[in-house]
Amino acid sequence: MDGTRRAKQPMTDVHRDVGAYEYVASGARAEDLPAALEHANLPTLLLVLAHLTGEDAWLEPPFTPGPQRGPGDHDTAGLPDSLQSEVRERAFEMLVGLREGSLTPAPPPTPERLEALLSQSLGEQVPAGCGLLLAEELGIQSRSVPLPRDKVADGFSVVVIGAGVSGILAGRELSGAGVDFTIIEKNPAVGGTWFENQYPGCGVDTPTHLYSFSFAQRAGWSRYFAKRDELFEYTQQVAAEHALGEHIRYGTEVLGATWEEDSQRWRVEVRGANGEREELWANVLISGVGFFNRPAYPKIPGLETFAGPVVHTARWDPELDLRDKRVAVIGNGASAMQLVPAIADVTSHLTIFQRSPQWALPHPNYMRDVSSQTRLLMAEVPHYLAWYRLRLLWNFGDRLHRHVQRDPEWPHQDRSINAANDRQRAFLTDYIRDELGDRTDLLDKCVPVYPPYGKRPLLDNGWFRTVARDDVDLITDAVAEIRPDAVVTAAGDVFPVDVLVLATGFQPQRMLAPMEIRGRSGTTLRDVWGDDDPRAYLGITVPAFPNLFCLLGPNTFAGHGGSGILTIELEMRYVMETLAQMLERDLASVEVRRDVHDAYNAELDHALEQTIWAYPGMTTYYRNSRGRIVVPMPWTNVDYWHRTRSPNLTEYVTVHR
Repeated sequence: MDGTRRAKQPMTDVHRDVGAYEYVASGARAEDLPAALEHANLPTLLLVLAHLTGEDAWLEPPFTPGPQRGPGDHDTAGLPDSLQSEVRERAFEMLVGLREGSLTPAPPPTPERLEALLSQSLGEQVPAGCGLLLAEELGIQSRSVPLPRDKVADGFSVVVIGAGVSGILAGRELSGAGVDFTIIEKNPAVGGTWFENQYPGCGVDTPTHLYSFSFAQRAGWSRYFAKRDELFEYTQQVAAEHALGEHIRYGTEVLGATWEEDSQRWRVEVRGANGEREELWANVLISGVGFFNRPAYPKIPGLETFAGPVVHTARWDPELDLRDKRVAVIGNGASAMQLVPAIADVTSHLTIFQRSPQWALPHPNYMRDVSSQTRLLMAEVPHYLAWYRLRLLWNFGDRLHRHVQRDPEWPHQDRSINAANDRQRAFLTDYIRDELGDRTDLLDKCVPVYPPYGKRPLLDNGWFRTVARDDVDLITDAVAEIRPDAVVTAAGDVFPVDVLVLATGFQPQRMLAPMEIRGRSGTTLRDVWGDDDPRAYLGITVPAFPNLFCLLGPNTFAGHGGSGILTIELEMRYVMETLAQMLERDLASVEVRRDVHDAYNAELDHALEQTIWAYPGMTTYYRNSRGRIVVPMPWTNVDYWHRTRSPNLTEYVTVHR
């Protein structure tokens, strides 16, 4: 049947059970919907129509979205105006029918159909076997793991380190499963990264609708890439909704933890805000400290002699006044790239000391607000927000994986690693040239010599236009020393400054530092990992450290693209599945076998050697002092979902109660 004619058929198969979707949540009237639909993202709206009607014709010709050119949301789907109008009209009729109760929705799509629908919408095939992941993200299937409550013995408890995104998720899952738990948080509030980082311009560089929990999708985000205050508020909201406050000990720091073999429990030493030390006991210890927790301070001679304010971006003083000040920024990574354009109009002069240039990608949504009409659609239209998010999951994630895989046959290894990566390099070089305008003297300072994605990909929020300003200097000579009123380079140039900003990042290679985690036989994690070589099975668990689980541990950062929150959710599901099996089998402890751990890390290291992050000549926090890649993972998000889907306890040494 012709797609247009089929789509015009009266709809009698529309979903009545819409779960958590509340049509009157925003107070919208039916007559408000047509105007809102004029702002709809057509690829998303077509997916909603196909989902609710059960009619695949909505993604078949003539409605099939055309190919997308460049970044962005492809709002029109490449359809002519007449078809765009028809899609909006039919969507309005469907919504009215749903409100009136005259239409009954189709059954939820199967995992196989989800793969097919998303592939048709994107114009490219998503990986076979990812349907269950899509169903979880869409809310059709739950990712939470029930525990056998009758087997959760009195006294069974969990200690979680950190109340950032990881700790909030862990608390939500443990609470829902009826497990006694305590979250230890060194700060006075939840939020982690979004509590600690308060510098001007601070925000997320993953689309906000993707950078959120699958179970707490938010229709009311004000920006497509939210800023810090809104992200911090989101973490507070989710923690409050799950009543986590009563489980959190604020202003308390974990000093160390020791596995006690006799009791098969962790003895956790903490220090409260009053300085007093205390011991807590737990059957299971979960680290939620993540990568970006401890600031990295540069070792520059004379730094301690600087007479003016010295502030790290991760320890920003909100009272710091930069008006009419000469400000020096040391570093040019993600924090600097957000900070510098945000303060350039305030300072009298800005001097940036750059170690190496960064690739920065343009994105049309980066500075955009989400319109009130779009927020209404996300609140009122069933599955609209979830399908919009699924498109982001692919476009901002695994679609980019091929860009970071080295092609050994590629003839231009001096500048790129494969054909797609080379096209990206050409595009971004032209973009930088256009942004700099007549400041051609800055090209060599701003165009990296390494391929795109060699370091963490950043989004441009006006960096290149800012460094091209007359009141901004971009210095590429190394900093040799700091004087009380100036920064001095290795070339001997002296730059007088009033305020010194350290945008020098974090210490992701020193995971769980400075805590002393002591496992079986008295071995510490620092003994095993050294100062900068963390390894874990699936990035989650380590031999000789029973019942210890890391969220966002070694080699779990999706360097090709995606959301860290997805990674954390997959890891926490693995932890909960492990706890479920422990309780079912009456196990006191589980410890990953050394051979399993070593085989996994050998496979991981081999796969990483085939990626962009092994490209020679780069300095990046992705690699440790010996050149081993310790932060990103080589897998796609879909592959990591499969690897963490369900633990196999034959891979573990187990001890019964």
